[in-house]
Order: sequence, then C-alpha cells, then structure tokens
Amino acid sequence: MGDANLESATLSDAIAAEVEAGLGAPTLAAALEALLLVSDEPVSSAVFADFLKTDENDVITTLTALMRDYAAADRGFELRQTADGWRMYTAVTCSDLMTRWARDGQRAKLTQAALETLAVIAYKQPMTRARIAAIRGVNVDGVVRSLVARGLITESGTDEASQAMLYRTTPLFLERLGVEALSELPAISPLLPDIDDAVDLFDAMNAS
Repeated sequence: MGDANLESATLSDAIAAEVEAGLGAPTLAAALEALLLVSDEPVSSAVFADFLKTDENDVITTLTALMRDYAAADRGFELRQTADGWRMYTAVTCSDLMTRWARDGQRAKLTQAALETLAVIAYKQPMTRARIAAIRGVNVDGVVRSLVARGLITESGTDEASQAMLYRTTPLFLERLGVEALSELPAISPLLPDIDDAVDLFDAMNAS
C-alpha cells in the first residue's frame, strides 16, 4: 500500500516530501527537470541516480510524479518513459504547431554561434554534440536544440562508439541556402580552416 501511494503521488507531494526531509535545494524533482531539459536522448533512471548520488527508486517515483503532473496540467511538452530511459518531448497535440513554427515562425537571423555550429555539422556530418563542442570550444547544447527546433538539423541515429546522438542537416537547410545538394556547398577552407585538424584531435583524444 505504501509503494502504491508513492507512485500515485502528485508532483507537489513529491516536492513537499523532499523539503520536509530537509534535502535542500535543488529538490530531486528540480534536479531531474534540469537534467531532462539538456538531455538530447533518453536517460535511464539508473544513470540519473548515479549522477545525483541518490536512490534509484526515489528517482523513478519522482519521474513518475513529474510525468503525471505534466499530463494533468495539459502542458505543451510531456515526459515519456521509453525502453532506453526518460526524455522530454513536445506534446503530440502541439506537433503541427511546432512544424509550422520551425518553417515559418522563426524569421530572425541565426546568431553567429548558430551559424558556426551549422557550418560544422554541414561539412562534417553526421556529428555528435561532443564533437561539435570540441571544434567550437564552447558548449553547444542550446544552439543544437535551437537548430533542431528551426528544422535545420535533425537527429540521425547514434554514434557506435559513444552511443551519443548524431545530427545532420535537413532538406530545409538546403532549401534555405538555395542549393539542391551538399556537394554544392562552397569549399570548406575559407570558412572553417581548422575544422579537419580539430576533428582529428578529438578522435585521437577519444582513442587514447
């Protein structure tokens, strides 16, 4: 009976229990939300528990409470549990809206950071976020999410060695550039002269 009550707890119940227990800030719920927002692939409860140094059953209980709370609040996003773990997704009811937004709603020019990230992916695709970050020398999580939202890049399987998500450009990317194929892109050297050396260095570091 106790386990059933825990599983059916609302998000507010879960947070209140943590505060009462004196676990401090951030709460487990807040920590999990933060990690979910920057995760581009499903993450298992075991990985969350290991990273947060907490009990896996507590992680599962809190994730379940979050999932139910989002569903009850009719959010534009939802938390799903798949065979590979937990991940945030756009709500199904908003899928058409997101497609329209990616194609027509974001007319603002891309930032310099977005252009550089897009160039790296275009010339060396498919690429993982770690590879892109190694080449650019900065965290690219937010930029990658923005490019995915705009429909300019998309997920393209996982890297065999690291199992990290791979990204490649989309037909919309070519359309926006006014070309029909990647082979029509200009030579890489004037744009990113050090990209090949950076990729070789990244591969060498991972192989050691």
